[in-house]
Amino acid sequence: MDRLAKLAKITRSLGAALAIALLFTAPRPAAQEQPKPPNEETVASLSAGRVVVAVVKGAILIGTIENPIEPDTHPPTPVAIGSVRVGVILGAVRWSSPSSQREIARLDEDLPHLRSRAVTQAQHLATDPAGTEATDLESVGQGLLDRLNEVAQDLHSKVDLPAKEPLAELVLAGYATDYGPEVWQLAYAMKQQEETPGYWTTRVLLPSYVQFWPPEKGQPHTLIEFAYPPENAPPTVLELLRQKDPRLEKLTSSDPKMAEVARLFLQGESNKIPAADATQFLRAALDAIAPPDTRETMAIINAETGFAWILAPPRETALPGIQPARPPDAPSLLHPTQ
Repeated sequence: MDRLAKLAKITRSLGAALAIALLFTAPRPAAQEQPKPPNEETVASLSAGRVVVAVVKGAILIGTIENPIEPDTHPPTPVAIGSVRVGVILGAVRWSSPSSQREIARLDEDLPHLRSRAVTQAQHLATDPAGTEATDLESVGQGLLDRLNEVAQDLHSKVDLPAKEPLAELVLAGYATDYGPEVWQLAYAMKQQEETPGYWTTRVLLPSYVQFWPPEKGQPHTLIEFAYPPENAPPTVLELLRQKDPRLEKLTSSDPKMAEVARLFLQGESNKIPAADATQFLRAALDAIAPPDTRETMAIINAETGFAWILAPPRETALPGIQPARPPDAPSLLHPTQ
């Protein structure tokens, strides 16, 4: 049974338990309790840009480029979830209250600790290691859903998102026991209901799960790319290579080794590329196509040694007038103390 089938089976087995949990987290009907005026305004800042994942020989590379669509945009940032798994949150990542001048949540910093209790308990029902890994994937996804609903419950203004744009996305990449490398995309849509004129309740829906790696039989083994917002996404690195974009042509024409890496990506044979060569290529390629003054990050998950930074994210300052949720000198999950 493949990983997607195992995940579907586990999801069905958890349906009743999660339905019970949702009874306690869903907003009460207006007939039982009239909504109260909001005490404070809640706003969300976006993590926007592109995420490029390369599964190569002995490693997984995750590179990101920021798309500064608004003044307080955050660069998509890889976050270690254990030693051999990384998550990148796109969309609503930083929640704050301008009226009370406080930061409510930083979902990227919360991510390593977000697990659903209901799903974690169901791991005991797994009868094989791959089944346990599939349940852990569901646990992370449900854990982020719970946290999103916790912070979105105070979102009472109407939010107009494009039809195919989720509130948030989670890109997960890593190694599963007795399975190998895998890449997933979880998309979180939201639903709003107007309880009284101008007063909306907000609920984040169960995420969709799409597996991008390993590819289907006969499909190429090559770069995987995600963009947020999805509308008007820029050409992918793979498309730029096919189009012989001058910025990447300069890279490949000046170094035979980089030309070979590009050739293997284009031929769908990324699993033949040594990790060191892929790192050099992807670092240079993303730097070449990044717009001026945009922030970049890059991390690697080595199959043997685990997570490491290639290009760590810059330290971020608090939003103007907003007090951070944690002391500024506290150790950051994105920049752990040495």
